[in-house]
Amino acid sequence: MDLRIFTEPQQGATYDDLLAVARTAEDAGFDAFFRSDHYLHMSGDGGAGPTDAWTTLAGLARDTSRIRLGTLVTAATFRLPGPLAIAVAGVDQMSGGRVELGIGAGWFKGEHTAYGIDFPDVRERFDRLEE
Repeated sequence: MDLRIFTEPQQGATYDDLLAVARTAEDAGFDAFFRSDHYLHMSGDGGAGPTDAWTTLAGLARDTSRIRLGTLVTAATFRLPGPLAIAVAGVDQMSGGRVELGIGAGWFKGEHTAYGIDFPDVRERFDRLEE
């Protein structure tokens, strides 16, 4: 059985907070560290800070040594498929092959609106996911 840690850093965690959790999880023998890929505090009030998932995972790739790293989940609406593939491949290389990509269709309309990201209807979001 693999034991994995999942965090929701858009609720206010900094990179240093996430690094502390990832290192503690790694030291405790957990197999993976996952984080959400959100840009907005879930209350929608603009509360303490988003951190970018793939930027954070790139840092963790260099600051950890064994634990697998990934997202639950990256919204297909946030990034075009090609640039996302380049980012994920880069983090995977930086980590020595420890990346797992979780991807979904996107759901939080308020988050898209707050950052000027198009929020298409359900069919188009799932078409993007398939792409």
